[in-house]
Amino acid sequence: MAEKPQIQLFVKASEDGESVGHCPFCQRLFMVLLLKGVPFTLTTVDVKRALDVLKDFAPGAQLPVLLYNGEPKTDTVTIEDFLEDKLGPPTFPSLVPRYRESSLAGNDIFHKFSTFIKNPVPAQDEALQRSLLRALLKLDEYLSAPLEYELAHDPHLRASQRRFLDGDQLTLADCNLLPKLNIIQVVCQHYCRFGIPKDLRGVWRYLNGASETKEFKYTCPNSEEVVQAYRSVVRSPQ
Repeated sequence: MAEKPQIQLFVKASEDGESVGHCPFCQRLFMVLLLKGVPFTLTTVDVKRALDVLKDFAPGAQLPVLLYNGEPKTDTVTIEDFLEDKLGPPTFPSLVPRYRESSLAGNDIFHKFSTFIKNPVPAQDEALQRSLLRALLKLDEYLSAPLEYELAHDPHLRASQRRFLDGDQLTLADCNLLPKLNIIQVVCQHYCRFGIPKDLRGVWRYLNGASETKEFKYTCPNSEEVVQAYRSVVRSPQ
C-alpha cells in the first residue's frame, strides 16, 4: 500500500492570530481536503506578524499555500486541480461535478456583491443591489430546477430536492461557492440590513443543507471576523 502523502495547508489566521480567518480561497481548499478524507495539517498564518513562516518555501506567496510531500503549491485553482489529480479514485473520492452547469452556477455573484458593497456612489446603490439580487435569483433557479439524474428517477418532478449544486454530495463547485455566499449573507445583513431574500427557497435549502455538514460548518470563520474584514471598504452612512 502506498504511503499517505504529507500534506500541510497554510491559511489566513483570524485577528486572534490562531483560529481560521476570513479568506474564501483558504476555506475552499480546507473544505476540499476534508472532503477528500486525507490526513493533513492545518497551519494558520498571522498575515500581520508571521508571513516569514512561508519565506523558506513560498516567499512572497499569497495564502492559501499547500505543501505536498515538501513541495510547495500556490494558486487556489492550481492546488485544487493538483489535489484532484493526486487524490483521486479509488482511494479518494472524485469531487468533480457531474454537470458542467454546476461549476458555472453563481459564478458572477461574488463579483456583483463586491461591486455593490464597495460602491462609493450612493446614487448607484439601488441598481447595484438589484444586479446582485438578479444573480442570486439566477442561482436559485438553478438550485430549484431538477437535474437530469433526478428526472431520470422521477420524470414528473417539478422542483429539485437535491441538497447541493450537483446533487446530494458536496463537490468542487460547492467548495468555491459556499464560502462566498456565507460572506455575502453576513456582510449584507450587518452593513446593509438585508440578507439573501428568504423567498429564494432554493438558495436557503442549499445554505441550510451545507450548514449541517462538518466540511462547511467547521471551516467557516467567525461572523465577526467577516464583518471586521469589510469594515474598511464599506462606505460610511451619509
